[in-house]
Amino acid sequence: MRAGLPWLAYGCLALSTSLVGSYVGLSKLLLLSFPVFLLAWLRFGLAAVLMLGWLRRRADEPPLDGRTRGLLFLESLLGNFLFSICLLYGLRQSSAVVAAIVMAGIPAAVALLSRIFLDEQLRPRSLAGIALSVAGIAWIGLARVDAGAGAALAQPPSSGLGVLLLLAAVFCEACYVVIGKRLTQDLPPRRISALINLWGLLLVTPLGLRQALDFDFAAVSTSAWLLLLFYAAAASMITVWLWMAGLRRVPAAQAGVFMVFLPMATTAVGVLVLGESLSAGLLPAMLLALAGVLLATWPEAQPQPRLP
Repeated sequence: MRAGLPWLAYGCLALSTSLVGSYVGLSKLLLLSFPVFLLAWLRFGLAAVLMLGWLRRRADEPPLDGRTRGLLFLESLLGNFLFSICLLYGLRQSSAVVAAIVMAGIPAAVALLSRIFLDEQLRPRSLAGIALSVAGIAWIGLARVDAGAGAALAQPPSSGLGVLLLLAAVFCEACYVVIGKRLTQDLPPRRISALINLWGLLLVTPLGLRQALDFDFAAVSTSAWLLLLFYAAAASMITVWLWMAGLRRVPAAQAGVFMVFLPMATTAVGVLVLGESLSAGLLPAMLLALAGVLLATWPEAQPQPRLP
């Protein structure tokens, strides 16, 4: 017999990372209107208003203790603040090829940290699925580089600091998954989303305010403001809630393989919305990544008990 698959949880994880991939692509448009830290500050601020009702503690929910408060702070510091900084500055000092390969390691980093900190058991099939997912993500990234080969050739060679920053971003994201798994044991997904968003707002406020003082808000188009509203709701509210809801029922190492939907959605937005070219290698790369998800999440057959 096979154990029932948590299809709803899998759907939440897949939809969450797909939305992340979509707004990563669309954020290129927003960066034409807003500088990086001002964009992040406005995102967290708008999301804080949208999630005011999510901050309320339920009657059956215990008060936050020091451990949980610390985990919420680390979740936002590592997953929101440091991840973004390490990724942005790492990309500036790395070639697109190196970035594609390094960032593909997120599922493997999640599996490693979940084994160390959550004591999750990694079955051979799960490890094989994680390996396929890593290979698929890397292939998708390299295929996107090939599709824009002219831009890639113009980039400076990767520096050691750039690679280290990208590796730091990988492990920041892995920590986000592992800490999130811990938090879902104590708090509902909506409250986790609202609380880590508030920490993100506090962390980025000094940098955002500094850029806001010299920014001409009147020059921003109505379409850019509407896109910013979608970005805030998707990035800080909907995707986090979906991720935490799925993570409650899925081991962290399995959840990590759903990161394959992020580059797939980014590719789709790039082709369908931004007019990027479609590389011939993308389809087999996506099939390989999806095979990794199926292999890592499909339960193994349990032995039938022998009748006396």
